Amino acid sequence: MLTRRDAAIALDIPLEMAKRHDLPARLSESDLQAILSDPPAWLVQSRANRRGKRPVWLHLTCTVCGFTEAVRPKKWWPEFDFLYCASHPARDLPPTGPGLVRCEYEEVGTRLNGIVDEPGDPA
Repeated sequence: MLTRRDAAIALDIPLEMAKRHDLPARLSESDLQAILSDPPAWLVQSRANRRGKRPVWLHLTCTVCGFTEAVRPKKWWPEFDFLYCASHPARDLPPTGPGLVRCEYEEVGTRLNGIVDEPGDPA
């Protein structure tokens, strides 16, 4: 059995949309497959409206331990070079390349931090 949230992730729709279109709180794998193989009109329209846009869900994976979670991306998120669990020290990440400065974004998931290595000042 899948939760409504798991079904929303699989269908790449917001949880609010899953509720609005009466997806049950628990759904079997076969019910989900039926929706995927013969999507209702609202799902077809939703996919058409989002074509070429950001995904509804992103799967974030810790560079250090491989922990993965699905989250709703924020508009302000940059393209992360690395992600790591807050329980890991930053020294467990690959080293910063020459001429790069490391910028950290805390709490991009329930327990993940994001890292972007940007060109530094050539001073």
